[in-house]
Amino acid sequence: MSTLAILTAAGSGTRLGRDLPKALVQVDGVPLVLHAARRLAASGVVDELVVTAPPGATAGVRDLLAADPLVGLPLEVVDGGATRQASVAAGLAHAGADVDVVLVHDAARPFAPAALVRRVVAAVRAGHPAVVPGLPVVDTIKTVSRGEHQTAGAHASEAATAAVEPVTGTPERAVLRAVQTPQGFDRDLLVRAHAAGAARAGADHLAATDDAGLVEALGERVVVVAGDEAAMKITTERDMHLAALYAGRVA
Repeated sequence: MSTLAILTAAGSGTRLGRDLPKALVQVDGVPLVLHAARRLAASGVVDELVVTAPPGATAGVRDLLAADPLVGLPLEVVDGGATRQASVAAGLAHAGADVDVVLVHDAARPFAPAALVRRVVAAVRAGHPAVVPGLPVVDTIKTVSRGEHQTAGAHASEAATAAVEPVTGTPERAVLRAVQTPQGFDRDLLVRAHAAGAARAGADHLAATDDAGLVEALGERVVVVAGDEAAMKITTERDMHLAALYAGRVA
């Protein structure tokens, strides 16, 4: 039996403000998707890799990864879908018959260290069919009711008129976790979760933001293992500067 890693790299990266897909943006002269693939390979527990690429970039991403000696895994690059969920489903369709564990990882988290990858796979193989890495939340979190507006008076200035979101609760911080990738799954469970949630995959406002959410929707148990600060998500230019601190770390 073997472990497949699906590396999602099809996002546009609009919020990053670049004129190319996020996965192809470089840190220290190396595209994010290659940083991520190198760390998956360095874990020693990934047997094959499927990458979902941006429209029109499939051949370029394949050439980039296939030529890199630090990747060195059996590799397929396929077109990504309209949403992250659709992209993962496209990658999952290319899983070989001998695959029993599937990792789903985001190229937007290119510096997730090899030790984190091993930790997730070990937990799945220890009998936990759905595993996500997560970090304790350090901020106080509020739940809110969205969409209410409050006006400070008939002649209020624009600055005094603001959208407000009434607080509805304060979750106990000790039980909150900020979830990362790679997430690991028993292959049959992940296939079943994607099949059950397929109707959500076509639109951003409906699609699952992570695969664990699809598993949870089935009523199945998901467990958390310790995450890693290096597995931060790159979304804005500020994140790019912070990510450079982790570029040299692999293990």
